[in-house]
Amino acid sequence: MSTDKIRIAVVDDHPLFREGVATTLASYPDIEVVGEGASSDEALQLARDLLPDVLLLDVSMPGGGVNAARAIAAGYPVIRIVMLTVSEHEEDVLKSLKAGARGYILKGVTARELIGIVRAVHSGESYVTPTLAASLLADFRDEGSDASAEDGPLDELTVRERQILELLATGRSNKEIARSLELAEKTVKHYVTNILEKLQVRNRVEAAVLAQRVTQERTG
Repeated sequence: MSTDKIRIAVVDDHPLFREGVATTLASYPDIEVVGEGASSDEALQLARDLLPDVLLLDVSMPGGGVNAARAIAAGYPVIRIVMLTVSEHEEDVLKSLKAGARGYILKGVTARELIGIVRAVHSGESYVTPTLAASLLADFRDEGSDASAEDGPLDELTVRERQILELLATGRSNKEIARSLELAEKTVKHYVTNILEKLQVRNRVEAAVLAQRVTQERTG
């Protein structure tokens, strides 16, 4: 197992909150907080100078968190961007994901949940607080997404793929899905890749949104 630490930078214009998050993250042995900032400009500087593995950004800060996410995703795609915010507005969630953020978390999250999400995003997964994922349904549908316009693609999934998709839609990580279904994590990762290809969606967030919409329609 690799002993490399996940290098994280935290950018938020509320010092007390930012320092609290940084302290919490740094208390875990596999995480190293390499920098802090309070604005979009400082986020860009941290990205350029430190190239952290994961960058936590607030949506509402001087210069705009979404603007910072867009610039950083374009210039430094290797950095995994996670929005950590109080905003539950659908527009902010959608704009953040379109800008390149891999995660969108509300500030009410527990320390344990935050750590789990950071690790998941660092490993290549995407995450949106489950309560917010459902609110994106109309937005993705209004975009005219081929994947969410019809239920057809779901019919192509095998029974096992449907099981994995249902668990994915609840916000679970590959590791949690593997544990639940008694599969190897690597196997689940391959299944997820295949599911995304079949559904013709860009990431697991869109797959979860599609699954939740279909489930709601069938049960409602």
